[in-house]
Amino acid sequence: MADEGNVISNLDLGAPAPNGEDTSPMAGIVSQYVKDLSVENPNAPASFQWQDQPELDVQFNIGAKPVQGELHEVELKIQVSAKAQGGTAYLVDLAYAGLIGMRNLDEANMHAFMFAEAPRLLFPFARRVVADAVRDAGFPPLMLEPIDFNGIYLQQLQAQAEAATAEPAGNA
Repeated sequence: MADEGNVISNLDLGAPAPNGEDTSPMAGIVSQYVKDLSVENPNAPASFQWQDQPELDVQFNIGAKPVQGELHEVELKIQVSAKAQGGTAYLVDLAYAGLIGMRNLDEANMHAFMFAEAPRLLFPFARRVVADAVRDAGFPPLMLEPIDFNGIYLQQLQAQAEAATAEPAGNA
């Protein structure tokens, strides 16, 4: 005998609606790809003889844009330059992207997925592309350290919130 006083509807659990519609939140990577890759070795073959350790500069950026309906493209850009006393050893510029499918998420969760979770999922693959590109340029593979995209995302949200609540400067 069922206890009719404690009935929970399918909608309460995010289960499919009675009409069969899937109302549960969903987000994931549909596909991923190299969108753009540039590798430069401007001082070869002289750069292979340099004895000093090159100084690395690694920059990254995340962009997202809607593609169609529930699909968005998240692009992880990574720029690496290695410079030694003799000049630039190598430059790598990578745009690694993924098509992200998201359904039944509110704007805040969609934003968080696109700018924190999706880059975290894409990064290991982009890291391998960078390592292979540096190796193919004639240098030891560059293994980038993991990046805490979620921590960076939370820091940026906090900075935006602080900037919004800060008092205006000057004559306000």
